[in-house]
Amino acid sequence: MGAEIPGILKLKCSVKRYEWGKIGKDSRVARLYANNSGEEIRGDEPYAEFWMGTHESGPSYAVVLVEENGGLSNGGLQRENGRKRNYCDLMSLKDWIRRNPHVLGDKVLQKWGPDLPFLFKVLSVAKVLSIQAHPDKDLAAILHKRLPGVYKDDNHKPEMALALTEFEALCGFVGLEEFKSVVRNVPEIIEVVGTASAHQALNISEDDGEKKLKEVLHSLFTKLMSTSKAIISDVVLKLISRLNITRKVRQLTDKEELVLRLEKQFPGDVGVIAAFLLNYVKLSAGEALYVAANEPHAYIHGECVECMATSDNVVRAGLTPKTLDVQTLCSMLTYKQEMAAT
Repeated sequence: MGAEIPGILKLKCSVKRYEWGKIGKDSRVARLYANNSGEEIRGDEPYAEFWMGTHESGPSYAVVLVEENGGLSNGGLQRENGRKRNYCDLMSLKDWIRRNPHVLGDKVLQKWGPDLPFLFKVLSVAKVLSIQAHPDKDLAAILHKRLPGVYKDDNHKPEMALALTEFEALCGFVGLEEFKSVVRNVPEIIEVVGTASAHQALNISEDDGEKKLKEVLHSLFTKLMSTSKAIISDVVLKLISRLNITRKVRQLTDKEELVLRLEKQFPGDVGVIAAFLLNYVKLSAGEALYVAANEPHAYIHGECVECMATSDNVVRAGLTPKTLDVQTLCSMLTYKQEMAAT
């Protein structure tokens, strides 16, 4: 089972079958999980995330060697001569690290204690993930205390995604000039937020300062995201109808084409309109995307390796059937009008 190679600890890892994952063998996650677990790939099921780490929502297990006397070996890091090993067993990676804390190194052990400070994943994305953000440490502690069943961790979750294939995402708010262009050229946004908010957005400039820019964006985005589902559904229909007519007379922009795709996945959803306000990022294999705490983002399509702080906290506000927390998301964002990704 690979556990007897000196210096190598084999893990049995967890898989997440979220509905946005790629289906069956088309999913890199499915193929990876099948190789790791020995299970057959279920051809009609989604395979979204492969987790490697100690988080309780998807813990990994160390394949440890059980010696002839019934005791557990140290997982193959140091072999002891003259002992027979009869079979392998599983121990949670968290427990194994607690028994072997030296593997973390002195600096990591001193700062974070005997546990992995990061969570490693592979993602296979067929359908857009929610418009979301991850709270910083202070907010995470508050949310965890208030709603521990929803926000399971008191830790932040900055994350980096390294593209394995062409990878699409929404990340961070568009810059000032594009923001103005959106308000000017997407009348459905004005219909939702009102002419006063639109006028304020169109008349702001760099000279007004960063604080004022953030206030205007915060106000407009919050009004949009907080509008009733009935109104948004009606406005999204108008938006899609207008874009379908427009494409007969000119080529749509990449963002407009994306909006049409998102609407097919989540008809009538506020995230369809909100996508205009976020940067549309296309990564080639090998390129990376960094998402800091309190920055809006949504993965759209592709496969990636992702590394983050050990946390599963997600605040969602659109493009998802899961629980929304619009008020928290709108209040927590930094509203920086720049790329939150590099």
